[in-house]
Amino acid sequence: MKKLKNYGLLIFIFSLVLNFDANAQTKEKDFIKDKDKENLVVDAKYALEELKENNADVAKLADDAYGYVIFPNVGKGAFIAGGAAGNGVVYQGGKQIGWAKLRQVDVGLQIGGEAFREAIFFQTEQDLDEFKSSELEFTGGVSAVAITEGASKTVNFEDGMAVVTMPKGGAMIEISVGGQKFKYQDM
Repeated sequence: MKKLKNYGLLIFIFSLVLNFDANAQTKEKDFIKDKDKENLVVDAKYALEELKENNADVAKLADDAYGYVIFPNVGKGAFIAGGAAGNGVVYQGGKQIGWAKLRQVDVGLQIGGEAFREAIFFQTEQDLDEFKSSELEFTGGVSAVAITEGASKTVNFEDGMAVVTMPKGGAMIEISVGGQKFKYQDM
């Protein structure tokens, strides 16, 4: 019976990785559906305002950054193996220039589900270009500042980027290793 459970877990992890890879290779025309774009832009503006209201450093980063991407709703779920996904809006000089997708895979001790906002601020044109090349990946070594209401944390550029997250809801217990991968598309 134990062997059967192990095979089931392996099949689950394998299917998660396959799904992650299939989503990463989405056709450009299906990148983000036209019917979803308007809501995504509204949600991204609201998410940025909420991040700014809850941390003065975020407001300064948004003003000083060469560009940034806002993922207003990232969903994450896990039972040993986990994943997260979200769509975002990319800005340069405060003006929208494109769309982004975030995909994440984790493996480790974890269970639950949560939703959060994520913003990545790019210090220079080169930093934004690296993101736009769709070759940017975050591994366990990238630190994000988690913003919560009423708690002030310092947010600064580190290696040309600043990453902030803000929980929206859910509960997650985790000790895991994973990474985020991003895809970009011009408007």
